[in-house]
Order: sequence, then structure tokens, then C-alpha cells
Amino acid sequence: MNPKINFTPGPSQLYFTVEDHIRTAFRDGVPSLSHRSKKFEGFYQDTRQGLRELLDIPANYHVFFTSSATEIWERLLQNLVEENSFHLVNGSFSKRFFEIAQQLNKKPAKSEVDPGQGFDNSISVPSATELIAVTHNETSSGVSLPLDFIYDLKAKNPRALIAVDAVSSLPFPDFDYSKLDCVFFSVQKGFGLPSGLGVWMVNDKCLAKAEALLSKGISIGSYHNLPSLYAHALKNQTPETPNVLSIYLLSKVVNDMIRRGITNIRRETEYKAAILYQALEKRPELSAFVTQKSFQSKTVIVADCGDLTEKVAAKIAANGMHPGDGYGPFKKTQLRFANFPTHSKEQFELLVDTIG
Repeated sequence: MNPKINFTPGPSQLYFTVEDHIRTAFRDGVPSLSHRSKKFEGFYQDTRQGLRELLDIPANYHVFFTSSATEIWERLLQNLVEENSFHLVNGSFSKRFFEIAQQLNKKPAKSEVDPGQGFDNSISVPSATELIAVTHNETSSGVSLPLDFIYDLKAKNPRALIAVDAVSSLPFPDFDYSKLDCVFFSVQKGFGLPSGLGVWMVNDKCLAKAEALLSKGISIGSYHNLPSLYAHALKNQTPETPNVLSIYLLSKVVNDMIRRGITNIRRETEYKAAILYQALEKRPELSAFVTQKSFQSKTVIVADCGDLTEKVAAKIAANGMHPGDGYGPFKKTQLRFANFPTHSKEQFELLVDTIG
């Protein structure tokens, strides 16, 4: 029996080629491969180059691998902030980013709005800010910040580095990396892989900041600090024994997406999001949690279902689909739907027909 179509926002549905790639990996002994072998160095390089091509990452950016995006929150703050970070908080995950800065004894400031809301251009960033932390797509609430808004933050605060959490939006957004300094994601959402790998992309300014902090005698962490990651990446290696299988699988899925075409992936994402939002608008007892269209995520659509949440979820499940629960305080009144490259147009049309 085929498994249900998994619309949870993460871990989400596996990309449809992953099962075949896992079989090949086990046949070729990838899970027990030495991370100091030439074979590993080869597919490390393949993964990095594939990401550059798929996401149009410029040459002055460096691609590193960690255990998760949660680890990157911590490493990023250790390496890029001496004292002052500034956080845009509009949901559970952006709030957690801010809290980690507090736990690391930094001096973070924040601009906070209610879940489901975006930000306006009147945000005032403190002059001492070293890094602005932005969650592009808030997985808990389905809010996505417009790219022009993020770029404007950078333009108004040129001395500050800007770091973008793109965990539940990539590979969909077409980022202009020249207007950003640091972007990161984990693979269990938009890339359709098992959890256990974070991808951290930084420019030369970030490397310079980490070196400057180190020269002051400030701790920037140990094996996964930026200078260490960079030194090993020059050899297509990692400082530690990494998740070898996941790096291999990412290289394969990225190349599958390149063959499919990023323009096609983005166009399909727009279509799937549009028909689901339209379906929610047509049902008076249901609604999109994010009401302002300019902030509605294309990759995580959140539906307010109120007292009908269990009934709607049961109806969807009866048709072979598994929606994600609401997050935190909205667990019993909302449903969340991932819209990632592995979710086909036909699957979304079935979902829309069921809701309708």
C-alpha cells in the first residue's frame, strides 16, 4: 500500500527520487564511506557545485554543511556577533533564533509582531547592530517576507550583516545574494530529504567577521566555526565525520532539480499555492491564517479551521493525504500544508477538490 501524501512542513514528503538514490547509495557503500576519501571529496564537490547552479549562488559565497539549521542559528551568532544582533520575530521559529542569542549571552534586540503578521518599512534597527536576523518564511505561521523588504533592510543598514533563515522556503525564492550576507536551510523541507543536514551559505564578509572576532580572543565555537569550515571546504572536506549519506543524497536531488528546471519548480509552486488559497477563500468556514496577501507564504500555507479542524483533517486523511497540525497554541485550530517541489500539481488538485 502506498504511503499517504505528506503535507506536513517538515520533515515533509521525501522527494520522489530519494528512494532510488538510497538503494544506489547502499549498493555502493556510501553510508560507510570515509569522509577523508577521494570518493567523498568528489560528491562533496558535486553537492556544492549543484547548489551553486540550482540557486545561482555567486563565487564570493561559500557552502558549508552542519547537522541542522538549528545548529546554524548558534554557530552564526557565535561567529558573526560580538554583542549586538537584531531579530525580526513573528512566530515560534524566529522567536527561537532570538532566544538562542540570549542564551549565548549576546545582547539581542528585536522587533516583534503577532503570529500571522508581517513587518512594515518603518522598522528602526539600532545603530550598534552587527547582524540582522530575518526569517524569510515563518514555518509556524505561514508568513513570508517580501524579498524587496529584506533587501531594503540591508540597504538602510549597510554596516550590519544580514542573515536569512530560508529553512522552509528554498529552493523557491530567487534570492539576490549580492544583497544578503548569509543564507541557510535544512534538507527535510523543500529538498525532500530525511532530516540531519543543514546547509550554511556565507559570503567573504562573514568569514572576515569571524576572523576579526577570533583575533580579539573571542570564542567563536570549536570545530564548526567559520575558519575551520572554510579551511576544510577548500579540500572538499568537513572538520568532523559528517552525515555522509545525506550529503550524497542532496547532491543527487539537487541534480534532479536542475534537470527539472528551477524556473519550472518555481512556476509550479506559484500555481499550487494559488489554487489552495483560492479553495480556502471559497469556503466560509475556512480561511487563510495570513490575511495580507503580500505576506502569504507560497511554501507553507496555513488554514484557520476553528472547531472543524479535526473533521477537515479526517476528511483529507480519508483521501490519502496527511496535513500538518497547527503549531504551538494553534495546534487544534489550524492545519499547515507544505508546498515543496516534491508535491505535484495533481496532489494539490486532489487536496483542493477534497477541501472543496
